Amino acid sequence: MNNNYNSDTICALATGGGISAIALLRISGDRSIEIVNKVFSKNLTKKESHTVHFGNIIIDNKIIDEVVITIFKKNQSFTGEETVEISCHGSKYIQNKILEILINNGIRLANPGEYTMRAFKNGKLDLSQAESIADLIESESEAAHKTAIQHLRGGFSKKLKLLRQKLIDFASLIELELDFSEEDVEFANRNQLNNLLNELKSEINVLIDSFKLGNVIKNGIPVAILGAPNVGKSTLLNLLLNEDKAIVSDIAGTTRDSIEDEINIKGYNFRFIDTAGIRKTDDTIENLGIEKTINHADKSNIIIYLIDASQNIDNQLDNLENLSKENQKKIIKVINKIDLNKNLDISTNEHILISAKENFGTDELKNRIFDFTNLNALDNNNTIVTNQRHYEQLKKTLSELKIAIEGLNNGLSGDLLAINIKQSLFHLGLITGEVTTDDLLSNIFGKFCIGK
Repeated sequence: MNNNYNSDTICALATGGGISAIALLRISGDRSIEIVNKVFSKNLTKKESHTVHFGNIIIDNKIIDEVVITIFKKNQSFTGEETVEISCHGSKYIQNKILEILINNGIRLANPGEYTMRAFKNGKLDLSQAESIADLIESESEAAHKTAIQHLRGGFSKKLKLLRQKLIDFASLIELELDFSEEDVEFANRNQLNNLLNELKSEINVLIDSFKLGNVIKNGIPVAILGAPNVGKSTLLNLLLNEDKAIVSDIAGTTRDSIEDEINIKGYNFRFIDTAGIRKTDDTIENLGIEKTINHADKSNIIIYLIDASQNIDNQLDNLENLSKENQKKIIKVINKIDLNKNLDISTNEHILISAKENFGTDELKNRIFDFTNLNALDNNNTIVTNQRHYEQLKKTLSELKIAIEGLNNGLSGDLLAINIKQSLFHLGLITGEVTTDDLLSNIFGKFCIGK
């Protein structure tokens, strides 16, 4: 990341490359209006912020394009800097020509994520909010969008700031004790301190636990389709995806590797995984596929255990004993091929009856899958951690708090307690950006697209 970001005026194409009806170029920096004014047909120097102006981009008395220009004065833009946005026609030639003109007039191309970096540096948003912009751009479902918007609006940041302030208040009392150490004065009541640390520990635990939900919202909720060979797992996957993703055959053991894809159910992405059928076999390759099946079951939030209605159901249910107790808690039992056994006598409370071949019962299956997933935290607007970096720093914060609590219970002095409290503050500060390093910022903003 260029360290001269404060003095440089930068530009980039903010819309996707290629031909389009309209393209948007963004310029940010102290000389934005001054430089654009040189090549625009109207005088922009005395215009108010947040005003829009129609005219031509002109170079060497030649009109390059009719454009619409929007200007934002310093401290009134996304970056906090003077900003100009040029809406031009989406020809590749026009886009590149305008960029060339801007560069020739002293503006440089922006680095990836540099606009958001400047917004962070200028106090327009904190680091966790900046990262939520990338999540918002990449969101592929209503749930991912909702969590990204909540973080962008500062929901997560406010939570962390409250936690940090409580620690700061306590750390201040400890520091005050250290200043009066020779007088043996205790400013921080140890019982109140113990209650505070345990309260913080509990709140951070809730945030850490939310990452399991946040991660699947961001990456899709994994659903493994298990069962014996030829029960219709591949047919069901193809039906759910509405495409021929998996090979369907009457030959047992056709699926030897896992096949997966995503579908959206009520605004949430579910990642369905078709697995190799579970059975005893001497085929080495098929056995490798079965091992993968068990691994996918361990990693999935939901298991659809598919049963063939035309075969002995009790025998198929006996195979569930091969799954771990933890995996058995995730199971939705689904009886397939009911078109081949219309006299089936079984409780529909414990099982869902479908015919993947006849496209019967899949809506009920989708509803059961959705209801089976605990998504109440998102619906209740609870703070949900979706970022791996935040999750790691919260775990480190929790570790330091546990050491401080243990030290407090063992009667450690204030100076020793202060060490772990300061480390807790450090890790929380890394999330919001109160504490930063150049490597951290380069790693975060380097993953952004150019123009953002």
